[in-house]
Amino acid sequence: MNLKHCILIFCLFISGFSFAQKGGKYKLWYDKPARQWVEALPIGNGRLAAMVFGDPFKEKLQLNESTFWSGGPSRNDNPDGPKVLDSIRYYLFNENYKKAEILANKGLTAKTLHGSAFQNIGDLNLEFNNPGDIENYYRELDIEKALITTTFSSNGIHYKREAFASVPDNVIIIKLSSDKKNALNFNAGFNSELKKNVKTIDANTLQMDGISSTLDGVQGQVKFNVLAKFITKGGTNSVSDNRISVANADEVLILISIATNFTDYKTLNTDEVSKSKKYISQSETKNFNTLFKNHLNAYQKYFKRIDFSLGTSPAAQFPTDLRVKNFASGYDPELISLYYQFGRYLLISSSQPGGQPANLQGIWNNSNKPAWDSKYTININTEMNYWPAEKTNLAEMHEPLVQLVKDLSVTGVETARIMYKSRGWVAHHNTDIWRITGVVDFANAGQWPMGGAWLSQHLWEKYLYGGDKNYLKSIYTVLKSAALFYEDFLIEEPVHQWLVVSPSISPENIPKRNRGSALSAGNTMDNQLIFDLFSKTKKAAQILNVDSDKIPVWNTIISKLPPMKIGRYGQLQEWMEDWDNPKDNHRHVSHLYGLFPGNQINPITTPELFDASKTVLIHRGDVSTGWSMGWKINLWAKLLDGNHANKLIKDQLTLIEKDGRSESGGTYPNLFDAHPPFQIDGNFGCTSGITEMLLQTQNGSIDILPALPDEWKNGNISGLKAYGGFEISIVWKDHQATEIMIRSNLGGNCRISTPNEMKLKGKNILKPGAGKNANPYFEIPEIKKPLISPEARLNKVKMQERFIYDFPTEAGKFYTLKIK
Repeated sequence: MNLKHCILIFCLFISGFSFAQKGGKYKLWYDKPARQWVEALPIGNGRLAAMVFGDPFKEKLQLNESTFWSGGPSRNDNPDGPKVLDSIRYYLFNENYKKAEILANKGLTAKTLHGSAFQNIGDLNLEFNNPGDIENYYRELDIEKALITTTFSSNGIHYKREAFASVPDNVIIIKLSSDKKNALNFNAGFNSELKKNVKTIDANTLQMDGISSTLDGVQGQVKFNVLAKFITKGGTNSVSDNRISVANADEVLILISIATNFTDYKTLNTDEVSKSKKYISQSETKNFNTLFKNHLNAYQKYFKRIDFSLGTSPAAQFPTDLRVKNFASGYDPELISLYYQFGRYLLISSSQPGGQPANLQGIWNNSNKPAWDSKYTININTEMNYWPAEKTNLAEMHEPLVQLVKDLSVTGVETARIMYKSRGWVAHHNTDIWRITGVVDFANAGQWPMGGAWLSQHLWEKYLYGGDKNYLKSIYTVLKSAALFYEDFLIEEPVHQWLVVSPSISPENIPKRNRGSALSAGNTMDNQLIFDLFSKTKKAAQILNVDSDKIPVWNTIISKLPPMKIGRYGQLQEWMEDWDNPKDNHRHVSHLYGLFPGNQINPITTPELFDASKTVLIHRGDVSTGWSMGWKINLWAKLLDGNHANKLIKDQLTLIEKDGRSESGGTYPNLFDAHPPFQIDGNFGCTSGITEMLLQTQNGSIDILPALPDEWKNGNISGLKAYGGFEISIVWKDHQATEIMIRSNLGGNCRISTPNEMKLKGKNILKPGAGKNANPYFEIPEIKKPLISPEARLNKVKMQERFIYDFPTEAGKFYTLKIK
């Protein structure tokens, strides 16, 4: 090898080592360390999580473990429910809403226990002896590799830190290195705000034990054990004051293991110390390259299923926080695709098969008293977390939510029996790791017995994408039991004898006509959810050829549900009465469930309701909390208005520089959604919404580019999933689809709707005549005609021309449509 080659190799080593390329398609990057939690970068393996700050002098990894919650196994049913239920219903039907609310707070709301809190394990702190100034600072999160890298120079030495959370090895891994021998000098220690004990096992291993907090009178019972193993090359380790000191090391590999005594929602009998040690012992014999390869293979199996591009951006040369700050004033298509994929990164990192589902903050939380306890709010937020799961080809990440629903179908049986003397199972607006199903907080927020009905939709939705009848059989009893509860709980209202849910609320809105009470009966969202639950349970029974005797019962209930109503302002009514206020800007738009994620409202079969839904969104406005804007992106996409959906994306990508509470949502510097404070549902909601702009499958066909904004002139996306087991890739140019690639996993008829004429395998495809789609996965529900106020003024729905094609497919085969 000649001198020229040696110099080149050396330069490449130095460049790659300390001056990583700034930015890139899949990179969040920054030119300064994180000074607050919402600037730190997240890693996770579904069970373990860390926020990495990247401080050259005082590095901090804030740690979480998915089963570490306050309290312990518990229930929150109010046994006084049967004593007050009839009276509450009487007051509601006689319009004495405040008295009904007072009685509900006394007899239905949980007496003391309102749920446990997801808690913060603590921090691993690394204090470095770097006396010189810091130069060439750079940190990034590469979401293609699920890897955080920090590089900088000090006193002529180039330092590098790498961190990731491994699914296969079940540990968090940090590698510290430099381009000079004996350059790593630091002290390491654990810290936590909880009751804990920190000690050194030996000169290479730190340990912290602790226990969770007491909340709502339930004693903290979850024990945790954290180990940090320091494997050094060169140098020496020593122990002082329950800390480990590393001196003059060439390289350090740190393995972090966390375990709790959590076994399941009923049981706390796992040996957390043995479990934590096991993960360390299984990992410490592997070198960094092996650990990283294991991690990368496991992660990219999911992440690489989808590729998405709207083009490159010159703005990628700037730090990510600055790109967010400038997003509204300059088109940055690469930030949109980055934010989209960041949502998928977060779902992979916070929701793995066999683990807990993503909670209100996913798996990342730095507080022992987080906002809303970081629980599972199941009147929108938990469901929104999983909107991207199936459609963005992450079906496995959906499994923890499916298991949560199965658990709730067990605990909710007791709640239905104790509180309402009903069969089946029920859940209200909130739950936690102990699977509570009673009424949380207070009646105006928690008296919503529809959580089980909404969560059940996810079970059916998973079947529509995968078509697995064995899976359908495994969840059918959950659907049937949920329906059984409402068979008993629904009651005839006195005017039309419609079957309604009472008492309930329209989350979490209070109509002004009710004198400060949210309680009511027959709310639009409830009716939509009941319709879906009974319709889909009936369909599941027919597919599985079971319970034929239940079909007439369910049909009767469906026929007696209230129709949707269009009020005097031309709006879809939120309540059974015309109480809507066009100046109401409430963050929840619950009555639009039927538009999205449901498919009861569409421009083809229900144009009046379609227009009335648009009126609701105009009244509510765009500015709201982060997750609400995420929902509205999906809704405007379903209204086929890509430009308005794109405007909401810009609103959501508004930089919120400091953590805290306010009603103006946006995005934090680390791309976490700002409710504010941080809620992860906004990230997932936006990823879902962008998908709905490019592909929809709820309206009887696979709709290609149904809501493409003017700005998204050219682009491509591959690997999206559609109902019926279809996998879709799309290329478009000048707003026209130029190539559509379809893989059929189940076979059957494929009905596709495109914005321009296409051809299949060189042959023209004629538009089919009017007729029912032969593929059962694409059925549009038949609903009652809406009742329309004589004062309402409706607009005629205007749609761009679409080209609809049918063609047969075989399982496992690919089909390509090209521009005609």
